[in-house]
Amino acid sequence: MKVEQLYTGCLAEAAYYIESEGEAIIIDPLRDIQPYVQKLERNNVRLKYILETHFHADFVSGHIDLAKATGATIVYGPGAETTFKTHIASDGERLILGKLNIEVLHTPGHTPESSCYLLYDENKNEHAVFTGDTLFIGDVGRPDLAIKSNLTKEDLAGMLFDSLNTKIKTLPDSIIIYPAHGAGSACGKDMSKDTFDTLGHQKLVNYALKASDKNLFIKEVLDGLEPAPAYFSINALMNKEGYTNVSDVIKQGNIALDVPAFENMQTQTHALILDTRDPAEFKKGFIPGSINIGLDGQFAPWAGALISDRQQPILIITDEGKEEETVTRLARVGVDHVIGYLKGGHAAWVQANKPEDYINSITAKELIEKLPENITILDVRRSSEYEKEHLEESVNLPLDYINDWTTTLDKDKTYYIHCAGGYRSVITESILKSRNITNLIDVSGGFSAIKPEMPADKKRWLNNFFSFMKMK
Repeated sequence: MKVEQLYTGCLAEAAYYIESEGEAIIIDPLRDIQPYVQKLERNNVRLKYILETHFHADFVSGHIDLAKATGATIVYGPGAETTFKTHIASDGERLILGKLNIEVLHTPGHTPESSCYLLYDENKNEHAVFTGDTLFIGDVGRPDLAIKSNLTKEDLAGMLFDSLNTKIKTLPDSIIIYPAHGAGSACGKDMSKDTFDTLGHQKLVNYALKASDKNLFIKEVLDGLEPAPAYFSINALMNKEGYTNVSDVIKQGNIALDVPAFENMQTQTHALILDTRDPAEFKKGFIPGSINIGLDGQFAPWAGALISDRQQPILIITDEGKEEETVTRLARVGVDHVIGYLKGGHAAWVQANKPEDYINSITAKELIEKLPENITILDVRRSSEYEKEHLEESVNLPLDYINDWTTTLDKDKTYYIHCAGGYRSVITESILKSRNITNLIDVSGGFSAIKPEMPADKKRWLNNFFSFMKMK
């Protein structure tokens, strides 16, 4: 028996590979299927099943293309409806893989069709359970992502409580929990950085498994739940109804354009220019109107959340050699309309003596020195981060909702902008600049740089505030 967790940090997503006696199963594969196909070929095994724990919302699954490439059967749990060939398993159904058994556990709550897969080893012992978004390490899946359902989030939270208590908590404490996501995913509120654990330990530390009262559980699960990113519903429908072959998407986007061709293409198509360089480099100089989302951060989730028009063509600027990776990672979240990239990257633009824009920045120390001037500071972190600790003089406008608050800004005013470390602030500034809000100053290093520079009296205020929030 071989069990491998295939973790993708950018998406905080875990797919799984299980092998026995020349047969394999892949659970919750990503859209770019070539690594899975290559693994199967290297191991000389046949893919028998592709198990989907639910209709994923935060990424586009590779189930359809992988089934076409390998002949494997796509499996969903009870209640799932698709437009492509699928085996809809019944609750308690056993799937055979070599000497192994996998039992389907219908666990509605995160979504109505959510199911877990219980793995029995060669000796018929319960070895691990692949919980999808039903149970995370330290958390559970949010219950507000059902597609076209009459069920409320309260209904689904109640169903999740029942699923955990009747299907998961009854398993042996020694069993391994393998979830679909870890810290950083928007599919839950406060997941652990750990990507697996035993059920017994989770019973001790996970609030959702410790809850004994259904009404209290529903309140705890929904408390502080921020709105889901807008692209979640788009991805869920793609997973349910089908999508363009990822190879075609990559081929369409992996087209090199010299500077004149790049300019002509942008003029003809009104394409969004997406610059994926490091934020620190972007600030020094960029194509006017371009948007920065750094490839080395949580690139795909932010691209999915902020690129609202899925039909708009996209032209990319990226470091040389990163072009196909960029197109692939965009496709993972359903952003399929890349039409080319600037050959030679930003350096080619500079060499052609084309106009550039830039973002002014100051250090955290310089910001603190300016506080007596009554400057306007925008903290673009999520509200949960802001509530824990923040500059008293700052206003919280999370990047997640920039399309809602952009119009509230005064174009004649100067704004000092920071996030936690500098990644999101530059995204924010690039978007605002593209919308003709230009008097912006980035605070280098974000709040992590600001906090050590704060005067003692403000640190006391922060510490007191943080203690108060913990008591709440």
